[in-house]
Amino acid sequence: MPFCCYDLFEKDSGGRKMEITTKQLDHHGLVAGTFDKFEMGEVIEKRIPKVRNFNLSTSAIIKAMIILGLGFVDRRLYFAGSYFENWDVEKLLGEGTKPEDLNDDALGRVLDKIYDYGPTELFQEIAAHALNKLEMDVHLVHTDTTSVSVSGNYEMEDGTNGFKITFGHSKDHRQDLKQFVIGMVVNQHGMPMFAKTYNGNESDKESIKEMVKAIRKNIDKDKKVYHVADSAFYTAENISELRTTYWISHVPSTIKEAEEMLNKEVEFRPTKIEGYEVYSEISNYGGIKQKWIMVNSKYLKEQELKTFDRHLKKSKTEAEKSLKKTVTKERYFCSEDGINKSRQWMEAHPLFKYDKFEIKSVRVRTDGKRGRPKDGDPTIEMYEIDAEIGLNEEAVEKAKAKLGRFILSTNDIELEDEKVLEYYKNQTTVERGFRFLKDKSFGVSDVYLKKPGRIQALVMIMVLTLLVYSLSEWEIRRTLKETGQTFPNQLKKPTNRPTFRWICQNFMNITVVNVVTDGQTTTQIANLKDLQIKVIRLLGVEYEKYYF
Repeated sequence: MPFCCYDLFEKDSGGRKMEITTKQLDHHGLVAGTFDKFEMGEVIEKRIPKVRNFNLSTSAIIKAMIILGLGFVDRRLYFAGSYFENWDVEKLLGEGTKPEDLNDDALGRVLDKIYDYGPTELFQEIAAHALNKLEMDVHLVHTDTTSVSVSGNYEMEDGTNGFKITFGHSKDHRQDLKQFVIGMVVNQHGMPMFAKTYNGNESDKESIKEMVKAIRKNIDKDKKVYHVADSAFYTAENISELRTTYWISHVPSTIKEAEEMLNKEVEFRPTKIEGYEVYSEISNYGGIKQKWIMVNSKYLKEQELKTFDRHLKKSKTEAEKSLKKTVTKERYFCSEDGINKSRQWMEAHPLFKYDKFEIKSVRVRTDGKRGRPKDGDPTIEMYEIDAEIGLNEEAVEKAKAKLGRFILSTNDIELEDEKVLEYYKNQTTVERGFRFLKDKSFGVSDVYLKKPGRIQALVMIMVLTLLVYSLSEWEIRRTLKETGQTFPNQLKKPTNRPTFRWICQNFMNITVVNVVTDGQTTTQIANLKDLQIKVIRLLGVEYEKYYF
């Protein structure tokens, strides 16, 4: 992002001295407008008043952190440094605001205040207020977790509610680093409704259950809302405990009943969702009546076939080594022992068959001496197996036919199979949210704070930033659709569903120009084009005040 904060001294046509100051605005006014429109500042100020000895309110500092987080530059969200010097901070944060007001000490103290109040509680209250203003009908909530790897040592504080940065199962495949876990619940449009930090070694099945219970309190009990979660949620204990909640989950293939179903010969039914077929039956797993929907996915099958063929070549080599070690190198006291051992081996390796199989009788010395026994040496008769293996093509084809299958479950027996699949596929909304939080351009993929309490507060700011992003995108798409207007996409084709990121990129290089002549200040917005003006006008007065 260009540095565009500078001063010029010129003279006007009358020879009077003019001081011209420019400040960066870009898309920051859109972010600030969403923050204002959904009254986030008011919610924050009621709960966390202004910190003494600081010029800015708590809400203004949080607003600044969100604007920085959506700057789409690889810059740390907490240690902002000189970034604020480029902004028109008075326009964005209030009259009298100076860049030096947004120092690391002020940001750190606000994080402490957020922690003292409760990051999870504060976020829930802000999100509930914002989403209520939308009057949106929520029928799906998606719950998931992700891990955030960190390096260095951390100061353990008193009263951190047991929050620990420690080693655990890393979803980033960084088992060498300590981590913490972020749990998040989003609605069907990907808007966060709940967020919480967990210990680095927290069990997903416990954290997901806790989040489902927590979010139920904020949902109208008279409305049918489905809680969607991945296989970490699906345990007999969880589905029994949440029997009065409608849920949809992925059934782990490690469950015996699921393994049996996945290997069944069944007749799938086509769906309107391209590439997917379904078959369903009633299950009473965990003592809960539910419907299991076995899904056959063309796309998943294509992926699994590549892996299957690659592993098959490797497994043949490994199977030959196993056969030699456990079957053909052994000697048996009777031929039946050898046959039984070879049969057991084949049962454990169903994708192979014997291309050659012979049992030979051999004389073995009993005196412990080496070499071939001579006439008169004490011996006993034993048996050896000479065998070679090849692929069992029939078994391989059967195994391939069952690739691409997985099982979904719901305790709403009446919900159509295709709807269950449709709702579960929407689980990608929460996954996209986590990708957003970990994006390098968002600047929070790595956490640099050393106090666990501040990390918990920072996570709340991170997810609040995601909420502002998703609300901004929603508002732009809604107004475009309602007015029948469009915005050109990256290929210059009209769309009424642009991403907010793309809109932001189209607002680059907008600057605030202040001209001071004889003590009189005139303010103008430079580089504002018709397309940008259209978006601002559509969004309304909360956004217009930053640009006009």
